[in-house]
Amino acid sequence: MSSLTRADVSHLAGLARIELSDAELDQMVGELGVIIESVAKVQQAPIGEVAPMSHPLPLTNVTRPDVVRPSLTPAQALSGAPASDQQRFSVPRILDEE
Repeated sequence: MSSLTRADVSHLAGLARIELSDAELDQMVGELGVIIESVAKVQQAPIGEVAPMSHPLPLTNVTRPDVVRPSLTPAQALSGAPASDQQRFSVPRILDEE
């Protein structure tokens, strides 16, 4: 059994800005105790020879080669824009400087 007390749970709830009733505090003592015990069991797992990984399944990043291909010129890209300035789309300001 965990050494978690009702005062510990009340303190944690205060830090998290969570208001708990007396009944909820009593319930959370047991629930958080089970969680703490479960984490302690997992920490005892023999993982000394397990290689670190970023994903549980082996994945290969499928990407295409970065090859320069013909594309639109700035003038072509901006040809349908209602307004442009210095080879950029010009749009009305929606936020103030304030």
